[in-house]
Amino acid sequence: MPSPALTTGAVAEGMDRALWSRLAGADLLSLLLAGEHGGAGLDAIALCLVLREAGRVLARVPLLEHSAAAAAVQAFGGPGPADRLLARAGRGELVFTVAAQGRTGHDPAEQAVTARREGPGWLLDGVQTAVPWAYDADLVVVPAHVEGAAGDRAVLALVPREAAGLVLAEQVSTSGERLAELRLRSVRVGSGEVIEAEGAWEWLHGLLVTGTCALALGLGEQVLRMTGEYTGKREQFGYPIATFQAVAVQAADRYIDLRAMEATLWQAAWRITSGAPGPLPVAGDLAVAKIWAAEGVRRVVQTAQHLHGGFGADTDYPLHRYHAWAKHLELALGPAAAYEERLGDLLAAHPLA
Repeated sequence: MPSPALTTGAVAEGMDRALWSRLAGADLLSLLLAGEHGGAGLDAIALCLVLREAGRVLARVPLLEHSAAAAAVQAFGGPGPADRLLARAGRGELVFTVAAQGRTGHDPAEQAVTARREGPGWLLDGVQTAVPWAYDADLVVVPAHVEGAAGDRAVLALVPREAAGLVLAEQVSTSGERLAELRLRSVRVGSGEVIEAEGAWEWLHGLLVTGTCALALGLGEQVLRMTGEYTGKREQFGYPIATFQAVAVQAADRYIDLRAMEATLWQAAWRITSGAPGPLPVAGDLAVAKIWAAEGVRRVVQTAQHLHGGFGADTDYPLHRYHAWAKHLELALGPAAAYEERLGDLLAAHPLA
């Protein structure tokens, strides 16, 4: 696999199909699916445990997007789409992805696409940017807004990648992975391919945010482990640099970041899973987790680069790949600033006693 630092395009045309097959064989693509669809019937916490390990090894598969989309179809799509799609999705024969970035990553993704009824189906128009694994997916879950007298509401459209009027324009992430700008020009989908249930998009988005935090945590933990091993062996003045106070303090600060990332991740995953009430809506816990994940993983890889010296930029050493993936995860689904705004709005609307 070429280094993202040494290529102007994507590092590969598609995902790691061999790994995808192994995940399917281990039943890890169906964790959230019920038994009647061949799944384990587990929850967001279980998915995040697996995603944490995927982040450690920079797994090049749409495990998060696929699992979250399948879970949303199961929870909100009704028996028709569920019976038709989920068993195949659990076996890895059908691949989902989600267009969740919107136009900028900062604005609500559902506002980037409009959906309107026409005849027995729907027409979709708009643009979604930075869609992961779009060239590998069979179905893209596209959030869209429907204008009405009572105000806009969000729906989820299950759009085949080969649908007429759907155009993919290649984009490349900082990680070197192939993304796509998704352009929808009067794309027609049937009424059975649109999930209209209230709260479906908010729930799916929350699961995607939580899973992104889990990927960032696993990546950060692996980077800190690599840094500890390197500084324990690298000597200056006859001593390992890990024994120097300045090095130890920086590593300790990043360990604190990781523990904060972990605590806020599990709080968000638990709120999604349990539905338990809290002083703020679940969106508040999601915002806190994403703020910590975005800022924490950035600090972890920056410190790791610093403590590795020039060796950290060596393209024969894996640290530069982790740095590139960390930047992608930091900005995925919106930067920390977007979630700080949302958290401020929630605090204003729900004053804490």
